[in-house]
Amino acid sequence: MRLQSAIFDMDGTLLDSMYIWKDLGARVLVDLGVRPRPDLYEHLKVLSLREGAAYCREAYHLQQTQEELVELIESQIRDFYYHEVQAKPGVQKFLSLLKMEGVWMYVATATDRHLAEAALRRTGLDGYFRGILTSQEVGVGKKDSPEIYERCMRRLRSNKKDTVIFEDALHAVRTAKAAGFRVCGVYDSFAPEDQEEMRRLCDYYITSFEEMFSASAPI
Repeated sequence: MRLQSAIFDMDGTLLDSMYIWKDLGARVLVDLGVRPRPDLYEHLKVLSLREGAAYCREAYHLQQTQEELVELIESQIRDFYYHEVQAKPGVQKFLSLLKMEGVWMYVATATDRHLAEAALRRTGLDGYFRGILTSQEVGVGKKDSPEIYERCMRRLRSNKKDTVIFEDALHAVRTAKAAGFRVCGVYDSFAPEDQEEMRRLCDYYITSFEEMFSASAPI
């Protein structure tokens, strides 16, 4: 896996954090006295926090404004990102290796900036990256556009041939591959049903960053 630059998704890729999102929307709706439908998470999983709040407001005819819903959601996840979240095993060692080899790195995440920055600080990963770019700042999510990867690549002064994107989400992998990027799929136990297609689509695939230090690792 020869690379000049690398773009990392955050939740589920760098951080063991996806589980906090699965029931988050349902918990907020229940707190508001609304019964969530069984397919709620299927709609929310490809959306940013603000997009998810907007979806819930429209789909469930909520009286709260989008910003009020965002605050309710953030109040439940703020403590997690500031005080509980953990990096995935082997991540810090792998990032250290890339940094020593002169690889420039960026984070491309659907999570809002202040939460992403808090999570990376807590886990000690913030110093490895030249910056963070969020879906909110770009104005479009990974499901619909590769724009977040394109902007990160430009900021890294790189090109698609020399850049590898690390992603755990199938919809993001599809977008990146369709745009011509090289992609390393990262297994996350949160979505076992997606792994077969992830393996088929990705240029590289790892079940853990720890395996990158085996004798046969493609680095």
